[in-house]
Parts: sequence; C-alpha cells; structure tokens
Amino acid sequence: MKEFNSIDDILDFAINAEQDAVDFYNQLSEVAKTKDMKTTFVQFAQEEIGHKTRLTKIKKEGIFQLEKQEIADLKIADYIVSAKASPDMSYQDALVLAMKKEKAAFKLYLELSSRVKNAQMKDLFLSLAQEESKHKLRFEIEYDEFVLREN
Repeated sequence: MKEFNSIDDILDFAINAEQDAVDFYNQLSEVAKTKDMKTTFVQFAQEEIGHKTRLTKIKKEGIFQLEKQEIADLKIADYIVSAKASPDMSYQDALVLAMKKEKAAFKLYLELSSRVKNAQMKDLFLSLAQEESKHKLRFEIEYDEFVLREN
C-alpha cells in the first residue's frame, strides 16, 4: 500500500491520477459511438488537464505543509480502477469503466479533503471531488439513455 510522507507525495499521486484520466478520456473519445459522447470525452480530458495544472501549480508554489501522521493511512487501493480502455471494448463497458473511475476519483479527493487541516487544500480537494461526481453523473445519464433504453 502506498504511504504518503508529505504534501508533495499526495500531489504527485493526484497529478499522476489526473494524467491517467486525461489518457483514459482521450482513448474513450477515439471509440465513442456518438459525436456527443466523443465531444464529452474530449471535454473531460480537457477538464482533467485543468485539474492537473491546478495541482502542479500548487506543488510548484510549495506553500502547504502537512504533518506526516495526517496522511499515512489512505488505503489507496480503494481508489484505483485498474481496467484500461481498449479499442474493442463495448460502449457499455466504456461507460461503466468511466463511471467507476470517476467514483474512485471522487472517493480519493473526498478522503484527501478529510485528511488535510489547511482550509485551502481542503477546499481544493472538495472542489475536485465535486467535479468528479459531476462527471460520474454525466456517464450515468448517458448509460441510462444509450444502454438501458436500448435493452
């Protein structure tokens, strides 16, 4: 299990997770079945780039400090979805995978927000959690409209 010893460790993890999300949404945009979902996946990739940029800026400025014991027990495996998008996956599977990834990201940012004392960092993580929750809802709506109504 990954242990974090500093805010930089947390930020590095979150930055890498955001890059993974960018790559994931770019892959999904290539296999999207509708123009609207292709556009949505591209927009989500852009939003994830924005998240990564925010986190990178915070890390570069280095203005936040955390006590080591505040962040040592995050159970990171609970927040990782290991499946990868593939060109031959069904649209239904792509939507399910996207929902799971967004839920995992939401839980991660919510947990990180509960672990920090700094109000600005707490607000940042809560804001990121809210954005991930909105993404999940968008995929749930698409799943309902595209998958459930066809079956």
